[in-house]
Amino acid sequence: MILNDNSSRSRRAFLKKAFAGVAASAAGATVFGQSKPVSAYEDSAETARLAQSRRMQDALPDRYKDKFRITKLETFKVKRCFLFLKIHTDHGIVGLGEPITEGRADTCAEAVREIAPYLIGKDPRRVIHHWQAIYRHAFYRGGPILTSALSGIEQALWDIKGKALGVPVYELLGGPTRHRIRTYAHARSPEAVREAKKEGFTTFKTGVRNKLGGSIIANNRQIAEAVDYFAELREIVGDDCDIGIDFHGAITPANAKILIKELEPFNPWFIEEPIQCQDVGGMAEIARGTHLPIATGERIFTKWGFRDILEQRAATILQPDLCHAGGIFEGRIIAGMAEAYYGSIAPHNPLGPISLACGLQLAASVPNFLCQEQVTLGEGYIKEPFKVVEGHIPLPTGPGLGIELDEDALADKLGHEWRNPETYNESDGSVVDW
Repeated sequence: MILNDNSSRSRRAFLKKAFAGVAASAAGATVFGQSKPVSAYEDSAETARLAQSRRMQDALPDRYKDKFRITKLETFKVKRCFLFLKIHTDHGIVGLGEPITEGRADTCAEAVREIAPYLIGKDPRRVIHHWQAIYRHAFYRGGPILTSALSGIEQALWDIKGKALGVPVYELLGGPTRHRIRTYAHARSPEAVREAKKEGFTTFKTGVRNKLGGSIIANNRQIAEAVDYFAELREIVGDDCDIGIDFHGAITPANAKILIKELEPFNPWFIEEPIQCQDVGGMAEIARGTHLPIATGERIFTKWGFRDILEQRAATILQPDLCHAGGIFEGRIIAGMAEAYYGSIAPHNPLGPISLACGLQLAASVPNFLCQEQVTLGEGYIKEPFKVVEGHIPLPTGPGLGIELDEDALADKLGHEWRNPETYNESDGSVVDW
């Protein structure tokens, strides 16, 4: 190929610019593939950034900058059916969690004891790393016992980290998305609903009256009794409050379809676990057959368990139990998955005040929160019980989970032998779900 003088000059100019770019790149000034010298302004900005980083480091509590080690894990059963966990550290900070599967407190406590050798001596602040190690190094992963034990441990680690930094856990999850957290009461009787309304609750949940006697196919009387009972509660609640109904996974698919159709005129806030949660396809079919929102999740574990529910559109309200599903951050991941499907989160919680505190931290940090379940606001368990004001609990402001156990009040609640209820068909005595 023959180049004329003009072509040669153009080529030399191109190579000169190219080599100039390489030299500038070597000097560390490449921006989006183009090269330029570092200005005095940029050098000053970088110096200011490093100084700010040092100031932020200096502002951390001294104990947070020092080495941190877990020294002991301690579990103890607490009435009604709870299992509390304390994780102790060499800094004197104690993290709280609830690693419990209802009716299997001793089994969960043993699972925590078996996990303890991994944690002793390690830095409690590496929350996600420890979660991954505990979950993935168990060749047989998941299940109600191991995931519940892991959940309680994860909660306690977040509590330690928040206390060490002097901030609520929700600040470590991106900061608050709301200034108060809606919570609902259990409507176990008409009298209980009236009393809860006086206490400030505006949202409620009830169950199916007599669970249709455990019948595989219910008769007209059983259906009518269940519907009439809900209608009575709906009238007490009124149109300015909400009330959902929990089928508890104890109703057969045939009965669930009939009962939902009969309940539709009374507009339940949601239908919870219309059938057994393992039957995701069946639940999706039910969801397509009604305009009422379907809720589920209390017996689903980790993000992997909730994937099928979302992909099959089996529910629009997810109810991860943070004591079973993998803990607070796993709940945050599940909430993000639900958000992608335009679903909402209503953390399940039939447990104690530590569980409630965890749910509030999650609720405070996600955009698609619906409502928080509770059975105790912490009276007789924690030093400053939660308060319900106009149907909401104010945003917690204490560090970590924001609670402190009342050891004196707990003294007469230590130990229990709580068992799952045993229920039978009213006509022939065969076993039915409770």
